[in-house]
Amino acid sequence: MKIKNLLLAALVLLFSASLASAQSMGEPKVQFSKIVNKSADEMWKTVRKLDQVHKYSSAIAKVDWNGNMGVGGERVCHTPDGKGFFKEKIATYDESSRSFSYSVLEGAPVKGMTNFMQVVDLGYGKCILVWWSNYDEFMKNPQMTEEQFHAFMLSSIEEMTDKMAKDS
Repeated sequence: MKIKNLLLAALVLLFSASLASAQSMGEPKVQFSKIVNKSADEMWKTVRKLDQVHKYSSAIAKVDWNGNMGVGGERVCHTPDGKGFFKEKIATYDESSRSFSYSVLEGAPVKGMTNFMQVVDLGYGKCILVWWSNYDEFMKNPQMTEEQFHAFMLSSIEEMTDKMAKDS
């Protein structure tokens, strides 16, 4: 019972702390959270490797990094077929809150996309990974609907979370 109450309290704190970031992005269009059986420090050591996302996503074959490993750094994530890419720029990076956000500049069927990720300590060797995504406009295209894009985002985030947890 104590662990249940502690987890509930931690979740309330998590959403309160993340609310400021989420509010600056507007109402998130894609939201994901998952409890991970790793400490927040262990998970953050993996999540913070911004140039190694290809190790955790089957949608990314390689990453080209340019600039600082933090705010202002840019990465180009290449798809496995070699035909597509996502160009991203790190907008915020905070070691103390174990969080970062990035803008998707090119490659997604949306305009003005910002993603926010945070690893929150729950104690007892557990953490929760929280992800918010927002964008200004979905660009209609023959490859996918907006609902399919949301499903792709959620499945990709879950895959990355599971693989990062195993690697932590």
